[in-house]
Amino acid sequence: MNRKLSWFNVTSLTLGFAFLYLPMLILIIYSFNASKLVTVWAGFSTRWYGELLHDQQFLDAAWVTLRVGVISSTFATILGTAAAYVLVRGGKFFGRTLFSGMIYAPLVMPEVITGLSLLLLFISIGLDRGIVTIVLAHTTFTMCYVSVVVSSRLMTFDQSLEEAALDLGASAWDSFRLVTLPIIFPAVISGWLLAFTLSLDDLVIASFTSGPSSTTLPIKIFSAVRLGVSPEINALSTLMIAIVAIGVITASLVSKGAIKRQREEELAGNRT
Repeated sequence: MNRKLSWFNVTSLTLGFAFLYLPMLILIIYSFNASKLVTVWAGFSTRWYGELLHDQQFLDAAWVTLRVGVISSTFATILGTAAAYVLVRGGKFFGRTLFSGMIYAPLVMPEVITGLSLLLLFISIGLDRGIVTIVLAHTTFTMCYVSVVVSSRLMTFDQSLEEAALDLGASAWDSFRLVTLPIIFPAVISGWLLAFTLSLDDLVIASFTSGPSSTTLPIKIFSAVRLGVSPEINALSTLMIAIVAIGVITASLVSKGAIKRQREEELAGNRT
């Protein structure tokens, strides 16, 4: 049933999108401001992007953030995909409720509690805080998001394809590697991008688990903002917004392409 947009719906959507995206738009505009004062427009300039590239502290923090994001999102994707496969394909087994609860707990757990508990764990086992501890922490709290994304795809997966591969002599591992994984791969990539995005902008958990030589970009930005907003921070924030936007668009294109190919294969199968 078609419904026309009323003035109330249009106004609500406009105000909602303005509340969400207008501050980011203003930040992007003022990142090209020639003035040192972030609230006074003095003409268009890319000066602050050039100075940002020569700020070694920001570059070091960015390098730490990228390394942590790539490594933790990769580990989270592997573990989250495995957990999703067990939950969807494993059926009923002893401890399934406890296992699923432990997987999804970080979704509702406050980040302060997660960060503090991980800090106490690392102190108790004598592990010095650094890149390793940040990677472990980010893997812990992003794995559940990957599991949710992959689980939703596995629930709609046609299991007869796996059964056909097993009937043709393939082992369980070969069936997963050659049949299941290629089909759910767009969901796996989406989970990786989501985990990378969450790791990229995490501040609370990283502040508990980072060390003096492993300052991430959000921590560096937060520390710099406490002393006053610099135009370099506007430029840096604009670059982070661009990276996240590219990741979201890439994930969307990959998912749409996979759905389109799947529909074409289904149509070709019906014709034959």
